[in-house]
Parts: sequence; C-alpha cells; structure tokens
Amino acid sequence: MRDSPWTPTLAIPSRTDVRRSTAALLGALLVLTSASAQAQSAPTPLEDNRTITLGYIGIAYELGGIIDPTLQPGGTSSVRPNWFTFAPHASQAGGKGMYSAALARHFINTARLQPSLSLTNALDRLGLDGVLRLRIQDLSLRLIAQGLTVDAATALSVLTSALNAGALADVRTLLATASRMGTLYWSAPGATPLDKVEAIVITLERTLHEGNLAIYNDIGGSARLYLDWRAAATGPITPARVLTEFTLVDANNVEAQQAYAYAIAHAEDSPRPTRMDLIFPGMPWKSLLIAAFALYEDARLAPTPARRDALVAMGTNFVAWREQYDQAQPVFTPAGSPSDEVSRAAVLQMLTPFLMTDFGTVRWTYADYAYAQPDRDGNPLTSPPCEYSWADFWDRWNGILFAFDKAYARPTELWVMPEPLMDPLG
Repeated sequence: MRDSPWTPTLAIPSRTDVRRSTAALLGALLVLTSASAQAQSAPTPLEDNRTITLGYIGIAYELGGIIDPTLQPGGTSSVRPNWFTFAPHASQAGGKGMYSAALARHFINTARLQPSLSLTNALDRLGLDGVLRLRIQDLSLRLIAQGLTVDAATALSVLTSALNAGALADVRTLLATASRMGTLYWSAPGATPLDKVEAIVITLERTLHEGNLAIYNDIGGSARLYLDWRAAATGPITPARVLTEFTLVDANNVEAQQAYAYAIAHAEDSPRPTRMDLIFPGMPWKSLLIAAFALYEDARLAPTPARRDALVAMGTNFVAWREQYDQAQPVFTPAGSPSDEVSRAAVLQMLTPFLMTDFGTVRWTYADYAYAQPDRDGNPLTSPPCEYSWADFWDRWNGILFAFDKAYARPTELWVMPEPLMDPLG
C-alpha cells in the first residue's frame, strides 16, 4: 500500500504518523460550511475512541493487577484475561470501523469537488494497491453493475477496508455483500449518489461511536468507581465486602449476591453457563457487574490456577452480558432512527463477514467463527459468514464467547496492547 497525494492511506496505523498523507485533503475540506467547522471543535468519533481505548488500557492493568499481583504496568500476565483485558482490543476494533467510515467520508468530500475519472483513478486516490486494492476493486465493480457511480461504489466499498477485507476472497461473500450494499444504497435518503452513500457512512459511524461511548460510560465507569472504592477502603478486600459494601446505581446487591453464589457453584461446569436470561430471569443486569468484581477478587484468592481461571471466565461472562444486552443492543437495533440514516441492523449485517479483532497478537474474525459452525441454511451457495448478523444478539453473543475461548488459550498475548488510532484529519 502506498501513500496518495489525494487522500489518507488505508493502512491501519500502528504509530502516530497517520497525519502525513492528509495534507492535500485539508485544502479541499476548507469548503465545508461554518456549521461543520464548528462541529469539528468537539471530539470526533475517532478522538473519542482513542480516549476510550487508552482509558481501558489503564483499567486493564489496574484490575489485572488485582487478580495477578505480579502484573506490572506495561507488563504481561499468564493469568486468564478478564473482560477489561479484552476491552482495549475490542474498542480498537470498533475504532477501525470508524476509521473506515472517516476515510469514506473524506473520499466523498473530495469526490464532490472533483469526481473520479475512472475506478482506477478512484483507487489511486485512496492509495490502494496489492490484495486490498483487488478486493475493493472487485466489490466496486459489482456495485457499479447495479447502477452506482464510480465514486459512490468506491466510497461504499471502502467501508470494508480497515476490516477483514480478505473475506471477499469467498465469491459468495462478495456477491452477498454487493447485493446488500446495493439494497442499502437504493433505500438510502439523499438527492445524489454521494448523498446516499454518505447516509450509510453516517449510520455506521454513529452506531459504532454510540456503542463505544455507551459501553465505556457504563462498564468502564463502573470499573473506575470500583477501583476508587477499593483504593479508599480500609482493611482486606474480600468478595463478601464487595457484595455488601460496593454499590452501583441501578444494581441490586442482593441479586448480585445470588449471581455470585451461582457462579461459585457452577464456574467449573462444562460447558460454562452463558444464558443469563434463563439463569437469572428478571434480574437487572447491572447487578452482574458487582458480582463480577467479587468473582475477580475471589479469583485472586483461588487455591489453584484452574479454579482461578474458571472464576475469571464467569466474571467476564457476567460483564459481557451486561455489555451486549443492555448497552450494545439498544444502539444496534433502536426503536427508531434519524431521517438521515439507513437501517443500523442492515448496515451491521452487511459488515458482519468482515468483523475482526486483534486481541494483542491473537486475531479473531467473525468469518473464522462462522466457518466453524454447522451450515445454517444447508445452501452451498451461501457463505457461512453471510448467514449471521452482528445486530442479532445471539449471533453476536455466541461469536464473542468463541473469541473468548480462543484468546484464553494464549493469555500473555492479550497484554500486547493496541496503539490507539488517530483521526486521519484530527
């Protein structure tokens, strides 16, 4: 991949030098209205994502140091990772989706001023080469065949660029994705082709941003309250003290004690309990956070590594359930949507085959999960990743549990923390 004099490179940055390829676009973006310029004074989604990822890294080391007292800031641990060890990587994965949306938006702004002369010209502007260029080119050509303009097709295809674009190597995924993108495009609001694509880009960016904020404010905020409470407490911290003395708004300590007791009794079950809706019907899921903190404290005191790891996994499932059921799901499938958006559920379904997270050096892709499952529809013409949707709670939940199990086998590698992304025009 090479730098382009027109737009930011599509390479996902591992250093803070991503600004170097954006200078030419800055002049073009000066034509934005004064209202847009004022809006840019607030943090962009990627700037918020950077703050959140850094916040999670700090919490990961603090909480990880409780479970494994030998863990030092910047170090590694062979203890099973807890939810907050996963969190920086998951936040970074959401940031990559926002990064793709930012690149698409910047490309759209440039194309409004000077339309691309050809698909080759559009891909050159994006600095694409190698296998990624071929994948985006194939998808763009499929969209052009559906009646999209070159720039609209390219901008829409770019949404896969910072994700697992390799999934397009399966021609079935390529065809299904092009069909879903085309359907979204023709249903999108907007007077021009680029307006329609921008509505899709806006939908993706807002969905990821709102989910990122909701989860961090709730679960990250709860962890921060817990760590502050713990630091201020006098005397030894025990699970019993956590369950009775530590409180959270909207949580119920009695029900947290019930959840904790169940986890203690069933932590080593195989398979591990995961259906919180059946185990604790009617429970306010925020109570699970208190139970999880108590389980993490119990893990620190566990008599064997196997028992410790089992308790960590139960606590992590509790946190993940609260995260996905109460925070992510309302964002992904809201009761209504703004007039300038398309269906959030449809956008997430479209991108499900491309989802991936690098948990340090352990890469998880939704495609790997889907290919490992029994064929859902029995149709060989349908690629397995296209049979799922990240907007569906159960599709997402089971994929996350699959990712946890994969990462549990290589715990030290999750402590290779991500370099937070920079906004390409920040």
